Amino acid sequence: MSDRYLNFANTPAGRRLVGALGLPSPLPLERWVAGRNRPLEGALLIGGDGDLGASVAAFANRLTDEYFAERDDQYGLPRWTAEHGPKLKGLVFDASGLSRFEELDALRQFFQPALKNLGRCPHVVVLGRAPQTLDDPQASSVQRALEGFTRSLGKEIRRGGTVQLVYVDPGAEPQLEGALRFLLSPKSAYVSGQVLRLQPCAQQVSDWTRPLAGKTALVTGASRGIGAAIAETLARDGAEVVLLDVPQAKDALDALASRLGGRSLALDICAEEAPGKLVEALAEGVDIVVHNAGITRDKTLAKMSEGLWESVIDVNLRAPQQLTAALLQAGALRDNGRVVLIASLSGIAGNVGQTNYATSKAGLIGLAQSWAPTLAERGISINAVAPGFIETGMTAAIPFTIREAGRRMNAMNQGGLPQDVAEAVAWFAQPGSGAVSGQVLRVCGQSLLGA
Repeated sequence: MSDRYLNFANTPAGRRLVGALGLPSPLPLERWVAGRNRPLEGALLIGGDGDLGASVAAFANRLTDEYFAERDDQYGLPRWTAEHGPKLKGLVFDASGLSRFEELDALRQFFQPALKNLGRCPHVVVLGRAPQTLDDPQASSVQRALEGFTRSLGKEIRRGGTVQLVYVDPGAEPQLEGALRFLLSPKSAYVSGQVLRLQPCAQQVSDWTRPLAGKTALVTGASRGIGAAIAETLARDGAEVVLLDVPQAKDALDALASRLGGRSLALDICAEEAPGKLVEALAEGVDIVVHNAGITRDKTLAKMSEGLWESVIDVNLRAPQQLTAALLQAGALRDNGRVVLIASLSGIAGNVGQTNYATSKAGLIGLAQSWAPTLAERGISINAVAPGFIETGMTAAIPFTIREAGRRMNAMNQGGLPQDVAEAVAWFAQPGSGAVSGQVLRVCGQSLLGA
């Protein structure tokens, strides 16, 4: 559904009126388009004094054609200055070396001049070390302080920009390129204010143009909306897709599978025989499992019937658990596989009239966190993606005032697109993204709701 306010606010008359009234002024976000060659089209500035900045500088030429350092003789790169440097499209600040409270001022010194020279839709990543891995209490406190800094900066940056914090464990440096290819690119257009942790992972992407080549991916709830976007994006990245949805959606499912060169599977995931039938359909094995299928049955708890409660728990939570367990037990989910659970911002912040839905989605986050250590023994990662307000047929049916509130209550003052969720899933599905497991990535434009 078209966002008429965003479209109007970006006309000459709209800009004047919005400015005069002090209303939100959202910019159209830059998103990944076919034919693009580099993750970043524009200048990248790398700063900080830790060891991670040097790692980034070593592959900066694979991210963009223009890359600079904060100071002379740093990383062997030319120095960027506010007076003579180009507008900046990407910023990477290595804060991993900060260990004393007074050193936090390095954040202000780096970002102040840079923020005044940003291009449109810039992407910022701060790199640190996980506080819980540090023995020095003050150093741990300093690294934890980075979360408050990045989340606040995400709400200040404007211009359609994003800001993320990535904690990098020792030994995880080889996976920095994959993370930055996502976080510095338009693929993360609607992801901001997020904190991720990279841990060592032996798997690597061999071809960045088709990072999922040779992989088989299962997507549930794939006939339309976010599920269809996920299927299209995984296929774009080289995966052979198996698309699953309810029998009632078979025609749409077959048409999409035919267009993507994949296979369709019409199956009620809550049926008693569903796990066995899924294992049989995936007898040759699967590398990527995306649990996207979900329903809403909204009522306040006082009016919630047992049927409404159980149906949502069954589809959204019990079925993903049972199907994944069946694939694991049968050995159908291959070693170094990737499992992605589509949760929701409601599962983090809650929502009126959605106790059943929020419970199910919070439970999915719990599945990711609880299964991650066990699955790691086979190199399998499991993560959750939590969308906020996404422009779909479902949100188009929401009453106007509630819909507008959902669109504007985030740092970008607009809703996301199914593509935004799909890009996050595709990143989690990559071989090198085994460095991230048991974590939650919110795709919500840094919503004002929740953590």
